[in-house]
Amino acid sequence: MSSPSSTNNAPPRRTRATGRVTLADVAQAAGVSPITVSRALRGERAVAQELCDRVHAAVAALGYVPDPAARALASSRSSHVAVLIPKLSNTLFVELLDAVQNSLVPAGYQTLIGVTHYDASEEEAVLRSFLSHRPAGLIVTGRDRSPAAAALIEGSGVPCVHVMEIGAEPDDHSVGFSQRAAGRALTQHLLDTGRRHVVYVAAQLDPRTLERGEGYADALVQAGLGDRVNKVLVAEPSSMALGGAMLERVLREAPDTDAIFFCNDDLAQGALLAALRLGVAVPGRVAVAGFNDLPGSDQMVPPLTTVATPRREIGEQAAQMLMKLMRGQPVEQPNVDLGFQVVRRDSA
Repeated sequence: MSSPSSTNNAPPRRTRATGRVTLADVAQAAGVSPITVSRALRGERAVAQELCDRVHAAVAALGYVPDPAARALASSRSSHVAVLIPKLSNTLFVELLDAVQNSLVPAGYQTLIGVTHYDASEEEAVLRSFLSHRPAGLIVTGRDRSPAAAALIEGSGVPCVHVMEIGAEPDDHSVGFSQRAAGRALTQHLLDTGRRHVVYVAAQLDPRTLERGEGYADALVQAGLGDRVNKVLVAEPSSMALGGAMLERVLREAPDTDAIFFCNDDLAQGALLAALRLGVAVPGRVAVAGFNDLPGSDQMVPPLTTVATPRREIGEQAAQMLMKLMRGQPVEQPNVDLGFQVVRRDSA
């Protein structure tokens, strides 16, 4: 039988008119069966490490590139995983995607990235397009979607994991944390520091943002301050510029405000910059808090109090869970709550 080392000096045998190196070529070079090559490239544990090493050596020597179309026809699934996120400009989702890819690629999977822009019709269109390619698996952001989108996922039979939120049903699969509990915890921190006129400011108004607002209201009601619940909600996209404008608006319309809980760090960072420009003392005049602990929040003046969310861990564990589902392996814990951390800094 041939060994991988023999391929270094001999040209690869190409069995197709196109000249493309095939799975059979790799199998011959590695001295194994084509099904062993396929299993090794999928990262299946049943393949002995010595055989995996031979397969990967042959792949490298021959320059083999898997044919996703052929794999899809043979197995009714491709080697691609579709990942749907709301925005690529949001650092939170970039970090999550990076973690997903770092977990999937070594196991032989590639990602198809779909951006929904927080729009239900866009999500439906992306799902229809991706599912027509018969992906091996699907990762979607959040649990709230249109009936049509939910039906597409359910009817496809494609294994699916939801991220950034957690479900409750055993037949669901999700990795995330409670947005409502996180909003409640940050608001409680503001109350614990003596603040009594706390305003919740939110933009974009996606389901997770609204859940944080519910947690904010829960904390005020539990503290006997239900009559002081004050949410300022704007549907436009979040930005630092908007955060500065919202700080000015809140202090103008509700001058007794002593703390502002912004739904994300983009808004809160913009508010801190505006406070510096306007001479508004933080936290003396008003405390400022954000959400997600994005890069740069610890470098603001003053450093921003916020909630750290485990988006990299969410991406890693979602990918690991999905790989088990795609391989037909049992998932011991279908809904994984990774929690969050209130990060106390000088702004609140």
